[in-house]
Amino acid sequence: MTGEAKPTPMPIDDAQRSRQAQQVTLVAMATNLTLTVFQLIVGLFSNAFSLVADAMHTLSDLLTDGLVLLAARKGADPADANHPYGHDRIETVVSMFLGLVLVVVGCGFLWSAGVRIQGADALPPLHPIALWMALGTLVAKEALFRFTLAASRRLDSRMLEANAWHARTDAASSLVVAIGIGGGLLGYRFVEPLAAALVGFMILRMGVMLAAAAIRELVDTAVSEEVVNKIRDTIAATPGARGVHDLRTRRMAHRILCDAHVLVDPRISVSEGHAIAEAVRLRVCRQHANVQDVLVHIDAEDDLDVPVIPVGPMPDRQTLAGWLPGLLGDETPAPKRMLVHHLGGRVELELFFPLDWLSTDGRVAQLNARLKAHLPTHPEIRAVRLHGLVAQ
Repeated sequence: MTGEAKPTPMPIDDAQRSRQAQQVTLVAMATNLTLTVFQLIVGLFSNAFSLVADAMHTLSDLLTDGLVLLAARKGADPADANHPYGHDRIETVVSMFLGLVLVVVGCGFLWSAGVRIQGADALPPLHPIALWMALGTLVAKEALFRFTLAASRRLDSRMLEANAWHARTDAASSLVVAIGIGGGLLGYRFVEPLAAALVGFMILRMGVMLAAAAIRELVDTAVSEEVVNKIRDTIAATPGARGVHDLRTRRMAHRILCDAHVLVDPRISVSEGHAIAEAVRLRVCRQHANVQDVLVHIDAEDDLDVPVIPVGPMPDRQTLAGWLPGLLGDETPAPKRMLVHHLGGRVELELFFPLDWLSTDGRVAQLNARLKAHLPTHPEIRAVRLHGLVAQ
């Protein structure tokens, strides 16, 4: 499972993905129902009680298939007030449940193997038809496994993947039954319990792996470093983005949710910063089909640097506007526009006045002299820049 390369799934809308997942699950349910009936009939006829037990195991698969079908339908429901991120995590919960089912099944195989070893000589005589039924079940379950696993990778569904491996455990149990029946027909009664113990351990291991993967998703474990690096490169390539840090990711079923701090020019407007953030979001979602959304935090300076201790409480806009008459003189009119930049633990101001007023002889020099004289009284202000407005 872990050594096989997974193909990149093609983009697919949620409604179509849900329909295909339901179709795959219905095929599995029909297969399990058919096998249950035939296993039960043949098992009772041939005195193959292991085949009857395997029929009960197959019957239990119908219940888990029903859960998968329910999750496939509910998981495609759109977001609502109580589930603003959608219902995709239903798939994760079902995947965890199926993993736990595999753990229980594996433990059951280990337990039954011990019981069979103790009473191997008491097994009733078998009919050869039981062996053919076990082999037929093995082939059907293996085919169902491959069919469901291919669909899970095409749809990038961990829930279907868990159900596929559940089908593989059924094939393994059928293999155990076939080996046990074959050994019983040949007089080697100990073969079945030994094989059951081996398969039980494999099932237990697979269940732990699937349940652990679902739990990692439920606790918001980040996606692989390779995927994170690709997303980071996409953000860094966005025009206007000067850097990216604090990139965090988490999975929600087949979707990925991200949030990132993006560094931009500190003196651009709020609207331009918002436009860059939206460009980052759209670019990442378009180039990475599994990314559902990106929450972008715009930074004016790199907050990963050594933090700068402010010289004092940072004044707000209203307080700064109240300081202007003392800095520029009471005769100076209120600026038409004031930009405030909070950088490096201090404040920078950009003041905009009508150009004809600002260009009056000696006015710029006068204002410059006043600023040099009065700025030291406000250490919170690093600099003041004056601009002339040609038109409004």
